[in-house]
Amino acid sequence: MSLLVVGLSHRSAPVSVLERAALSPDAQAKLLQDTLAAEPAAEAAVLATCNRIELYADVDKFHAGVAELSTLLAQHSGVGLEELTPFLYVHYEDRAVHHLFSVACGLDSMVVGEGQILGQIKDALARAQELHTAGRLLNDLFQQALRVGKRAHSETGIDRAGQSLVTFGLEQLAGRAGVEAWAAGKRALVIGAGSMSSLAAATLARAGVAEIVIANRTPDRAERLAQILNEGGGTGSARAVAMADVAAELTRADVAVSCTGATGLVLRADAVAAALEGRADGPVAVTAAPAHAPVQPQKSDEDGCPVGLGARGGAGFSVMGEAAVAGMDAAALEQHGAWVDNAPGEQVTHAVDPAAEAEAIAALAAVGRVPERRGPADETVPDRRTPLLALLDLAMPRDIDAAVHRLDAVHLVDIESLAEASADAPMAADVDQVRGIVSEEVASFSAAQRAAHITPTVVALRTMAADVVASEITRLDGRLPELGEKQRAEITQTVRRVVDKLLHAPTVRVKQLASEPGGAGYADALRTLFDLDPETVAAVSRAERPSGADQPPGRELTNHQQSTNQPIDPNRGRA
Repeated sequence: MSLLVVGLSHRSAPVSVLERAALSPDAQAKLLQDTLAAEPAAEAAVLATCNRIELYADVDKFHAGVAELSTLLAQHSGVGLEELTPFLYVHYEDRAVHHLFSVACGLDSMVVGEGQILGQIKDALARAQELHTAGRLLNDLFQQALRVGKRAHSETGIDRAGQSLVTFGLEQLAGRAGVEAWAAGKRALVIGAGSMSSLAAATLARAGVAEIVIANRTPDRAERLAQILNEGGGTGSARAVAMADVAAELTRADVAVSCTGATGLVLRADAVAAALEGRADGPVAVTAAPAHAPVQPQKSDEDGCPVGLGARGGAGFSVMGEAAVAGMDAAALEQHGAWVDNAPGEQVTHAVDPAAEAEAIAALAAVGRVPERRGPADETVPDRRTPLLALLDLAMPRDIDAAVHRLDAVHLVDIESLAEASADAPMAADVDQVRGIVSEEVASFSAAQRAAHITPTVVALRTMAADVVASEITRLDGRLPELGEKQRAEITQTVRRVVDKLLHAPTVRVKQLASEPGGAGYADALRTLFDLDPETVAAVSRAERPSGADQPPGRELTNHQQSTNQPIDPNRGRA
């Protein structure tokens, strides 16, 4: 087994990079086909969700596999390799198995314990099977991952450690009121009719919203989802509308959830502002919505900022909050920060540790985010208007313009804010139990794979022994043609029993040894000791391939190859 995974997720990359690297279904299919065409890969599967993009492959060389898979991810995501590489992680063999099993159990999710990832893993396997890029190794791996995930949810309380991303997002919108109390009687607009949007619609229906409007580019899917919701017996009603009606429906909605596969924005800030202007609640002003009273008049864009942003007269990083600098790279942020620090005018100095502030700024700039400068402790924070519209963006790349944060009467929760909120979410004690299940299942899977790896060699050995017996019986017939049928059958049976007894203990023992860590070399030893034809072993391997898998089964590096081909730890280092 030579399993390799190269990927990036919310744990390794900022949301801005994940958005740009997101893969459409067509891009995923092309990535799988190109991976299989690459020399180091024999099987391939891609797991692409709103929080991760991972490419799994069966490779025969570690370094060549990492280089090839990283290059393919960069090519198909549209993010340059040099920019993408710092955010990639690599797992190999048992560590790769451990990673996928942890993902399947929800341990690596943004919200720990969420169960939607199981459906996404199932879809990834189905896609690889449909394109014939999954052979024995990846079929076994993904099917076992699904079983491990189901076991974790049935045997532990991991579901209590976190909720689905939809539920968690709605809880962030509801705040202390609770989802059911907050949602009761509200009008909801759901944009999209895929798995995530359907889950959001069902969750809102259970929470007691008065009306759910489904908008989707394919009207049939929207109408089907609305029909299912209406038949579900909820207190509210559901109806489907065309995507062209979203703007009009937004003027009536109290909450909108968007999760589509669009590569561009579905709701822009000006469209949301226009919808708010047309509400019966009255017009809403678009402001910068500063989090504190300014300590100095804000400079204009003409004051000389090299990146076209105004700044406060106070020292340090500032401007209008994170939305104003979304998507800027670290170099531009540093340039703007230098301009703010050296801008003319009266400087307001706060009692801060320069070294600590520099360290904090460097850390935040590294992920493309700039902190707002907070005012003195005695500054008052003005109350914002009670939100008229709650927006939940679960898409990657984002569906809703980040500039919506600047609308006074809108509360936007997106993937980035969910990542921040989930970092402080309490962890259930059941997480440790799930980790134990994962470790147990990884050991079992790896042992089974190692044992399966030697099976073709054992079969080839027994086939060779049977051929030798048949040849000797034929030779005996030629030398003793007077033997009766009964005597001949008895001699044949005796010879076969002798051969079986001689082979039984070695073959059983070699399977046991091969299933242990470091047992990969026993197959090579068996082939060498009995001078087995490699082509015969390969033919047995092909015969044991699962139906529908057009690729050869998983291969495994020898101990010598591993020791000479891995100068770094592939499970912890970057690609």
